[in-house]
Amino acid sequence: MTDKKISRRDFLKVAGAGALTTAALTGCGPASRYVVREPYTNMPEYTYNGESTYYATTCMECAAACGLVIRTIQGRAIKAEGSPHHPVNQGKTCARGQATLHGLYNPDRVQFPIKQDRASELNTDELTWETAISQVADALENTSPDKIRFLLGETPDHLYDLTNDLTTALGAPAPVKFGALSMFEARATLKQAAEALFGQADLLHFDLGNADVIFSFGANFLETWLSPVAFTRQYSQMRKGQNGRRGTLVQFESRMSQTAAVADHWIPIIPGTEAHAALALGYLIAQGQGTLPEAYSQIDAEAEAMKAGVTIEKLQEMADLFLSASHPLAIPGSWALGQADGLENAKAILNLDILANNLGQPGGVFFSPPPAMAEQLRPTATLAEVKQLIADMQAGDVEAIFIHTVNPLFELPKSLEFAQALENVPLVISFSSFPDETALASDYIFPDHTNLESWGYQQTFTGADKPVLSGAQPVVSPYYNTQATVDVLLAAIQQIGGDLAAAFPYEDEVAFIQDKLSVLLSADSEWIRAGDIKTFAAQFQQYGGWWAAEASLSNPSGTPAAITAGAPTYQGEGEFILLPFVSPTLAEKGANKPWLQETPDPTTTVMWNTWIEINPETAHELGIEDDDVVKVISDWGEIEASVYLYPAIRPDVIAVPFGQGHTAYGRYAEGRGANPLDLLDAQTNASGDLIFGSTKVRIEKTNHTKQLARLESRIGVYGIEEH
Repeated sequence: MTDKKISRRDFLKVAGAGALTTAALTGCGPASRYVVREPYTNMPEYTYNGESTYYATTCMECAAACGLVIRTIQGRAIKAEGSPHHPVNQGKTCARGQATLHGLYNPDRVQFPIKQDRASELNTDELTWETAISQVADALENTSPDKIRFLLGETPDHLYDLTNDLTTALGAPAPVKFGALSMFEARATLKQAAEALFGQADLLHFDLGNADVIFSFGANFLETWLSPVAFTRQYSQMRKGQNGRRGTLVQFESRMSQTAAVADHWIPIIPGTEAHAALALGYLIAQGQGTLPEAYSQIDAEAEAMKAGVTIEKLQEMADLFLSASHPLAIPGSWALGQADGLENAKAILNLDILANNLGQPGGVFFSPPPAMAEQLRPTATLAEVKQLIADMQAGDVEAIFIHTVNPLFELPKSLEFAQALENVPLVISFSSFPDETALASDYIFPDHTNLESWGYQQTFTGADKPVLSGAQPVVSPYYNTQATVDVLLAAIQQIGGDLAAAFPYEDEVAFIQDKLSVLLSADSEWIRAGDIKTFAAQFQQYGGWWAAEASLSNPSGTPAAITAGAPTYQGEGEFILLPFVSPTLAEKGANKPWLQETPDPTTTVMWNTWIEINPETAHELGIEDDDVVKVISDWGEIEASVYLYPAIRPDVIAVPFGQGHTAYGRYAEGRGANPLDLLDAQTNASGDLIFGSTKVRIEKTNHTKQLARLESRIGVYGIEEH
């Protein structure tokens, strides 16, 4: 799809024709809930054979909130593309965004409300929605408010807003918003570092596009970190260069990730020593600038380099590169943040930005824009907060829990014992669209629509230089007997009646969304011009959201902080350090989509399975070959998988992708691969984030072989002969 060839019902041109026309032609806006979306055999009169209709919506495969345009023909969604005008992705998508159709068409969807009774297989006895709503109403009305919990995923935000209002009205604890991606991003550590250095606990905005030298410390920003499509777009801009100089990327991490694979320099430091490398670099950079701040006065650069496992000569080369740049930038990423000393790592790395004097400058560091609806705070929980929820469940302080868009039985380390805690909860209600592990362990499954059948909005937290509220709308009529969770909760509230019902006077989900959007009526927008909420809502859906007319990044300020960098702390016993990394293709919920299973991993080209990356020298010492099945054993669990000899990893490190290892979740995911989270302890750092990059493990041979499916030939990089 291009900007010029959308259709004669171009989703932007039609918006200018007015709210009523918008609703009639595209099925978006407030009137669209009354437009019957017919199956392709009986289409409305405004849909013609052979002509496409396009809908603007939001990708919910992660929390980055990229804008999508979905092409439909005769009531069927057939293609997803990036919305060209959306500030976050500007027309681009990742593989997961492209595969969002496979959620809509997944053959294993939960098709109607079910009394699951925690059975190991999906129940096939259908309940009515009247029964389901009565069950929710009974749980809300007859359970003590302090014993009600909502556990939500990172999307969608309008559901969080409703449940937050509901728990406030009930006097119940606020909903817990959590997901595996946010756990691996270690956002709380990054925010706390920003507060320590710059006095403000907000996420930082890194202006990659205008930088000319980037030092990335384990930030896999081209894969899964924070807003990868936005970062990829900015990285492309950086690579094109400015004033005839092509941008340069240096990646400091123990394993060559997809991001490191496209870097100019990959420096495999020891896991957990990011602060040591950054301190040595800071000393060398400050020395080159001719002034040595107090924070570096006691630094022995050579000793710090040795602790990080890199030569002082190499770091001097990198320091010279940093000094020669007009717009250098340093980024603390997942591997640096997800450590016991993650906060000190982040501060040491951000000190380099202070030395570069790039705070609030092009190619530098900013505070992310304020939320579009500032009064609606949607904090993502740290693992420490999730642990408190589990402790409450284990203590019997939770009698009813409602779970939506998160699968804790897969997305949390087993050492947290969420499964055992769930057994102590008398009532578990899942709103999952798919038969995942947590849904099967529930008493009831009341399935929500999939993203492409749903209304909603999603707040962006980074990736754009302006406040953005990304909008979602149905692009097709619901395929099965599913219901929007917001509608289920609103109906349950009305059934309860009284003061609670009076506090939620919404006809349906669309009315609730319009009420929340009303705070933006007077805000200055790049696109929307509306004086009433109905016109505003129509344009909001037509454009795919609301975003401000002007950039609103704010400028940090600070001086280099003194850093106390101790020796890295490792959990457990073993010869190797485990690095579990999020699969760039599957992430936490893509395993049930065959398009993603079939997409080769960018660095190994492996598909449909889990693999264990081992340095060839290490494998030779252990007598291990490609495709040998080995056990990886920690103090907290073990997994089995085939070996992939990977030369771009430190000999003392092994790596395992996270994304496979489901015991449920449908035919494409179940019984495939292993979950590296089963190997982790549930320790958190000072910021409450999971320490995931420093677990010690050992390897045992099984004397079995299982050939991995991979796009590259069996010859690979080692000259193995085909037989």
